[in-house]
Amino acid sequence: MSKPVLSVITIVYNNVRDIERTMHSVLEQRYPHIEYLVIDGASTDGTRQVIERYQDRLACYRSEVDKGIYDAMNKGLALATGDYVLFMNSGDEIYDSETVAAVFASGDDADIYYGETEMFNDNWESLGQRRHKAPEHFSWRSFKYGMNISHQAIYIKREITEPYDLNFRYSADIDWIIKAAKKAKKIVNTRRYVAKYLVGGVSKQKHLDSLKERFHIFSKYYGLLPNLLNHVVIAFRLTYYYLKNRRTND
Repeated sequence: MSKPVLSVITIVYNNVRDIERTMHSVLEQRYPHIEYLVIDGASTDGTRQVIERYQDRLACYRSEVDKGIYDAMNKGLALATGDYVLFMNSGDEIYDSETVAAVFASGDDADIYYGETEMFNDNWESLGQRRHKAPEHFSWRSFKYGMNISHQAIYIKREITEPYDLNFRYSADIDWIIKAAKKAKKIVNTRRYVAKYLVGGVSKQKHLDSLKERFHIFSKYYGLLPNLLNHVVIAFRLTYYYLKNRRTND
């Protein structure tokens, strides 16, 4: 069976500090079948000059004004030609140089592969595993208690993806993953760290608006009443988590 081609898409706007680190994590993969696309939102801080140093190693590079992060992601998705797609946006990293090869070695011809994420702060110091640990078995229902797989840690067969819904400004990635997962027949847990995630981003900066969108998305897929009950569980778990960690820190 031939090895699948992975389209890695990096979205960036005015992030000269982090873009090269992200690009290195993709370009240094030992897996040879990678199509790398970089979509820049017409940066003005030197980001474009960094990207252009590696332009001959990119399958596609666009730098133009867009309507926001999900519009840029849709541009990348429309240009991708690989069997699978992975979004690794500026500031984040593929976990190590063997990651992509290990992901595809974990199972044959899955619709979705997923793994765990390590969190990093603004000084690129590790904060450890995400609070929401990746589930042992993932399906479209798995997000009912929160987003337990990060966007950077999920490889999706391109043929089951759809464009991002631009009605959502902060949480369209959740809607996008759930739509794909509903179509997936085979989902493989790689049981390894596959991504490094820089804490922050638009959804963190607009946290309340992001939470409102998530509630709407979860209600759409899981129903309003079940979603309300699920949020009681989420609130209880969150309170327990912070109380436990406060005691540990004390």
